[in-house]
Amino acid sequence: MPAFVPALIAGLLFGTGLIVSGMTDPQNVLAFLDIAGNWNPALAVVMATAIAVTAPALWLLKKRGRTLAGESCDIASRAPVDTPLVVGAVVFGIGWGMSGICPGPGLIIAAGGVPGALLFVAAMAAGMRLAGRVLRLLGSSAAP
Repeated sequence: MPAFVPALIAGLLFGTGLIVSGMTDPQNVLAFLDIAGNWNPALAVVMATAIAVTAPALWLLKKRGRTLAGESCDIASRAPVDTPLVVGAVVFGIGWGMSGICPGPGLIIAAGGVPGALLFVAAMAAGMRLAGRVLRLLGSSAAP
């Protein structure tokens, strides 16, 4: 089996889950973030379901030390929390809160040809490119 097939299957499963759960609709995301107004807990249910599905797979991965395809995988190694990570998380959160779109659903919506989503993906790509250049200029070890 070619190496890309498991990634393709995982991506299709992830995208299908986003569509079925309604998380490709920015209004659902914005309603989840509106805790002081008309709060919609649907995103919390989606997250809890994702954790319930992922936890056994993560347990199995830790126990085996390799993927189902037999590749080694060390999930214990972690990079420290540093300034680029915190700044990136803040920028991501602000963008998510303003638009109601995060990268996964944004790509799915853009694949459907929605003009606003196409603009979102273009801005996301430009932001990633700009972040890489800034990190390189600053000499960060987090630079791609």
